[in-house]
Amino acid sequence: MAEANAGLGARAATLAILSAIMEEGQTMAVVLANKNGALKGVGPQDRARAQRLALQVIRLLEPIDRLLEPHLRKAPPLAVMNILRLAVTELHEGTAAHGVVNAAVELARKGKKTTHLAGLINAILRKIPEGAPLPGPAQLMPRWLRQPLVHAYGREVVSAIETMQAKAPPLDITPRGQTLPEGMLLPTGSLRLSEPGQVSTLPGYASGDWWVQDAAAALAAPLLAAKPGEKVLDLCAAPGGKTLQLAAAGAHVTALDISAPRLEKLRENLTRTRLQAKIVVADALHWQPETLFDAVLLDAPCSATGTIRRHPELPFLKDGSELADLVPLQAALIDRALMFLKPGGRLVFCTCSLLPEEGEAQLTAALARHPNLKVQRPDLAGIDPAWITADGGLRLRPDYWPDLGGMDGFFMASLTRA
Repeated sequence: MAEANAGLGARAATLAILSAIMEEGQTMAVVLANKNGALKGVGPQDRARAQRLALQVIRLLEPIDRLLEPHLRKAPPLAVMNILRLAVTELHEGTAAHGVVNAAVELARKGKKTTHLAGLINAILRKIPEGAPLPGPAQLMPRWLRQPLVHAYGREVVSAIETMQAKAPPLDITPRGQTLPEGMLLPTGSLRLSEPGQVSTLPGYASGDWWVQDAAAALAAPLLAAKPGEKVLDLCAAPGGKTLQLAAAGAHVTALDISAPRLEKLRENLTRTRLQAKIVVADALHWQPETLFDAVLLDAPCSATGTIRRHPELPFLKDGSELADLVPLQAALIDRALMFLKPGGRLVFCTCSLLPEEGEAQLTAALARHPNLKVQRPDLAGIDPAWITADGGLRLRPDYWPDLGGMDGFFMASLTRA
């Protein structure tokens, strides 16, 4: 019994997370923030393991179900299916089969809706060996997302993106000081950690020598190229990685976001890194600055479809309908951001989206609305010229750097107002 109970808390928490996402439609961010929800009373170590396992189950959902299908006469209740999915994920990762099976059976026995099917769970899992390969292909994106991406990039590219999304992403950090954890230096200057463990215990974290930031997201600030002493506005700034980059470059930064709770993380990181920025909680569409800025960085609200490898639940909690509001909002924010610029000022517009209507099409439309705008070519260190679009934007995709672990999907464009 002791062996069966080993790790049972983390596994139970994993099932609670899966239930919150699949049955209640919560994002992982909401689950983690809810102190009275799925992770109530779960310790930090079990919490971290549960989060990792739940995300991996979702990344591999369809291949897992294909593996289980021959062993099921009919679809079991969702609670039972999730126990099986969790167990298959662990077996696929090479966790000892006896521990995985015993834990799955024990979890089933503890649930009112699953106890009568503990024997079925035991019988199925004993047919699946440690390190069991999952049948291909990788999990497909839902139709509302996959179809426009196939139209934009082709089926081969979309399949490559899905292959990268099925893998747990590495952790990237933006270095500032000298004390850094061991990792791989990427061509663009970010440091990639493959097995980071507890982030807050890594060398240099407490001293503020670095912060967590995906390598793709970290390119927006260098694209803006803030100079020491310049007045720079970071619009839609939370959680603040770009603000830290701009402040570290010596700019006088104003970080604006509509969400006060999301800005708290930025306040914490400013304190830890001993950097300075003026924080403003406001709606960018109605806020009016006292003076104009030399440069503005706008990371606009978007579908976040470029971050699916980090947030695999997102495409299954959305249906694409939010684009009807997001696309005009992005255009309005671009127009508003231009109003905040001094003559000759610079604007970097970016979205963490794979959809051209939130990237390339926004750039085309902005140039049509504002004939005095000029696109600055994104000639940054480590950038493949093939990533630069015909209009001079920067298109980043998860299938880039496949041998290095990929990157988030982003679109960026640097604009100068005459």
